[in-house]
Amino acid sequence: MQASIQYNSQTYTIDFSKPLDISLSLRGDDKNPVAWYLKAPKIEPVKEGNWVGKVSKGASVNFNNIYFNPHGHTTHTECVGHITSEYHGINDSLKTFFFAAKLISVEPEKSGGDEVITKEQLKSLFREGEAQAVIIRTLPNSIAKRSKHYSHTNWPYLQEEAAVYLRECGVEHLLIDLPSVDREEDGGKLLAHKAFWNYPKNTRLQATITELVYVPSRIEDGFYFLNLQPASFENDAAPSKPVLYKPQKL
Repeated sequence: MQASIQYNSQTYTIDFSKPLDISLSLRGDDKNPVAWYLKAPKIEPVKEGNWVGKVSKGASVNFNNIYFNPHGHTTHTECVGHITSEYHGINDSLKTFFFAAKLISVEPEKSGGDEVITKEQLKSLFREGEAQAVIIRTLPNSIAKRSKHYSHTNWPYLQEEAAVYLRECGVEHLLIDLPSVDREEDGGKLLAHKAFWNYPKNTRLQATITELVYVPSRIEDGFYFLNLQPASFENDAAPSKPVLYKPQKL
């Protein structure tokens, strides 16, 4: 199936039969990625007395409970409700699901004992009005990201001015292949989150951050259309399945 889409006065065609999935799947074992000092998620059959919800154990259906945290176990999309005392839910923040997007690859720079993504790096890769969404793939890129245990690793993060730059460029949806856009341990400052959402002065309620994506190396940097679909959770964040489509100019 193909469709025509206009963006910035340019018409593109998209082949919906060629999706590029950049989400991580959730699995109930230690091969699942983990952050924020959590244990592995669990996927296990319901047990009621002698009944076990598993066909191989005699049940007519497989009937599993799933125990996980969207922020620490899988690709997830979050809204400003992640950092506010008042409730804001992802279902209320994200009302449309298809966006012009740019995929960029960035090798974080060393800064003291940290690795950071700087404003200068982003300025060299992205300009104002180029897209509604930005996907940041950190380098080096490895399939090990699909099962990495991030706790106590001090992963790379966005400097505050880098997040401000994306906001000022009009980016409404920021995606990254790390557990957070902020430093693992920052004393609760959450500088990049707050800068991107412009919180609390003029909060961008419609803006989202998606973390723990995984972009295979075979997917080239460049312009795409993004389908961003969080699950319908009444929560500040929900597991999501971002999918890219490579457009062709008409």
